[in-house]
Amino acid sequence: MFLYLVQHGEAEQQNAGLVRPLTGKGRNDVRKVSLAVATHMQVSRILHSGKLRALQTAEILEEVLHPPAGITETDGLSPSDDPAIWAKRLHEMSEDIVLVGHLPHLQRLAGLLLCGTTENKVVEFRQGGICALERSDAGTWSLCWVIIPRLINQ
Repeated sequence: MFLYLVQHGEAEQQNAGLVRPLTGKGRNDVRKVSLAVATHMQVSRILHSGKLRALQTAEILEEVLHPPAGITETDGLSPSDDPAIWAKRLHEMSEDIVLVGHLPHLQRLAGLLLCGTTENKVVEFRQGGICALERSDAGTWSLCWVIIPRLINQ
């Protein structure tokens, strides 16, 4: 199983309230990264936190990746949610998926999957970036690759 963890793209500043849409740069960054990795990702669905910036990120990914099951809002991906929620769900899944979420949740989930603790910061997430993890048949996770917008030529 492949798991792709995506931090939403750059969003409008906090003064816009809880409903924070992506900026133009945020949209461009997500599109650029998704186009760069599209041939390396075949996912069945994209799940997002429900926050506008995550939904918009998921919509851009869907346009490029065309997952058969589309995009779905789900719980457990908000910034302060317990990463153990998704660690348990992933244990029971076999399909390749994308989770679009927020910090610090994504960092804590990656630490839990890769090191067994939420306290280890094993991946430096960036807005609009993608982190690819693979679960072995034995159930252990490994880091495959990370791509962030500034690594891709325009």
